[in-house]
Amino acid sequence: MRFASDFSVLFGRAIKGSLRNPVWLFIGMFQPVLYLLLFAPLLKGLSGVPGFPAGGAYAVFTPGLLVMLALFTTAFAGFGLVEHIRSGLVERLLVTPASRLSILLALLARDVSVLIAQSVIALGMAALLGLEASLAGLLVTLVLMVVTGLLMASCSYALAMLLKREDAMASVLNTVATPLMLLSGITLPLTLAPKIIQAIASVNPLAYEVTAARSLFLGNFADSSLAVSFALLGGLAVLAFWWAIRSLRKAAA
Repeated sequence: MRFASDFSVLFGRAIKGSLRNPVWLFIGMFQPVLYLLLFAPLLKGLSGVPGFPAGGAYAVFTPGLLVMLALFTTAFAGFGLVEHIRSGLVERLLVTPASRLSILLALLARDVSVLIAQSVIALGMAALLGLEASLAGLLVTLVLMVVTGLLMASCSYALAMLLKREDAMASVLNTVATPLMLLSGITLPLTLAPKIIQAIASVNPLAYEVTAARSLFLGNFADSSLAVSFALLGGLAVLAFWWAIRSLRKAAA
């Protein structure tokens, strides 16, 4: 009962903080929306190329767009925590009776809520541009986005408590996030890539997620990439959450 009360108060505070400056919700969508408006139409000419997935340009690109949102929206969540650490807010929060678990979960719930809002807006824009997709597939894809958001946000918070500097965080996150994006087939399907790129991408969990999301948009729930992506991302999310909660408890020690 105490945990639920702590979580409710902390989550409400985190959401109110985001709503006081909603412009960041839209700034986080700026790059993905540009891709949707300016890049996705270029894929229409590739729809007949051997190896190009079925479904049309928007059914191929929009799943990648959602993964891009999940990657970059939540990966940089830790920057806010760095500011809170510097201002002493985290230190004051850690001396309260609130459990470390409720503190971390409240932050993650806020980040996932923002990600879902952005994803719904992106899907609405894609629908206006001509996207046709399975409703059930869209819902399962959003669940995948939640798992990815939990993974990236947990890593971001753990890094924030480890590095405590925005410049160091930016270097680490960009070094990791850019290859993950390029080797996931977000912009162009990996089926069009050279064999060496496909081999390297085979160790990237986001590559399986993009493939699974594209299958889900077509209503294909039998694709093996769906189970692989849930297993990989779910396992990594658990490890990342353990890292983040351990870092938070260590900071309070």
